[in-house]
Amino acid sequence: MSYTSSNTSHNACGSPHNASGTSHNASGTSADASGTSADACETSTSTVPNAVLGPSVGRGLFYLIVAGTAWGTAGAAAAFVFRDSDMGPVSLSFWRCAGGFVLLLAARLVRPRRVSPYERPATGPLSPRTRRIRRIVVTGVALTVFQTAYFAAVQSTGLAVGTVVTMGAGPVLIALGARLTLGERLGRGGAVAVVGALAGLAVLVLGGGDAAVRPTGVLWALCSAAAYAAMTLLTRLWGRAGGADSSGTTVWSFAVVALCLLPLAVAEGLVPHTAEPAHVAGHLLYIAAVPTAVAYTLYFAGAAVVRSATVSVITLLEPVSAAVIAVALLGEALTVATVAGTVLMLAAVTGLAVAETRGVVAARRAAAPL
Repeated sequence: MSYTSSNTSHNACGSPHNASGTSHNASGTSADASGTSADACETSTSTVPNAVLGPSVGRGLFYLIVAGTAWGTAGAAAAFVFRDSDMGPVSLSFWRCAGGFVLLLAARLVRPRRVSPYERPATGPLSPRTRRIRRIVVTGVALTVFQTAYFAAVQSTGLAVGTVVTMGAGPVLIALGARLTLGERLGRGGAVAVVGALAGLAVLVLGGGDAAVRPTGVLWALCSAAAYAAMTLLTRLWGRAGGADSSGTTVWSFAVVALCLLPLAVAEGLVPHTAEPAHVAGHLLYIAAVPTAVAYTLYFAGAAVVRSATVSVITLLEPVSAAVIAVALLGEALTVATVAGTVLMLAAVTGLAVAETRGVVAARRAAAPL
């Protein structure tokens, strides 16, 4: 999902999207002097060895920051597509995911995947092929539900409320799921960060007022948030288990999404009518390449090594990026709500990123032989 502002058309295909979040350190260690809570995390070093975790977390945080920022540009590009043609959101979603699949597959064929020196072989009763197919299908279905439920929420209750509920419920569901399934606890510092992030999101999206809340739309938004949370938690779980090929999962998951969306896109109108075919094609190519192929590859790679709740907060950079573009390129007014919401969300993202890296350093020191 990508959000621009209440005056900018919503785009298609989700951020993980893009949705919300929380949290803390990367591993169960004692608190540092900055006040990062000791209970911010309790990921076992036996589950996530420092040899794998340490070199990857900083890079994973960077990947997530780039992905969240790139997702925010998709809304502006989608707005130009909607302006210059009669393409609908589902058709745009289909072309975005189909285009992303083609680009990623071409890149994978040109440059075959190299095994990371930090990658561990996966363990378990299932064969590697079965695990890979399961990851692809589950991720693709989760992405499809995430997108279509979000669009249904926007259609029912409006862009502002649909975005806030989807992106606001995400971190709550992810924090609960991470605690129950991954043993990742949300400490006091993480709780403060997520509250700040959600407050910033609410101010940023609802600051303009005139938002109507409809129960049906809220239910669709919660469904979208649940699919996003499931996708984030499973990506983290598979990353901790080892052996997950995030780039391969991304490529073929887009194929699953495109197949799921194809009947809906045909019903809506697959090929748009436009007087500006070159402009529309250019914007579609950008949407397929940058906020889809590149951003989702980075998202899945980062989400595999960074704590789930932290992932959900960092991807809140999407509406921040979208708001900046809406003001800078689309001529929307710079309001107090835009500035205040952006500052709150950037503060939350910065705090969590610092806590995450400090937690990794502390975990490595604790595990180092004396």
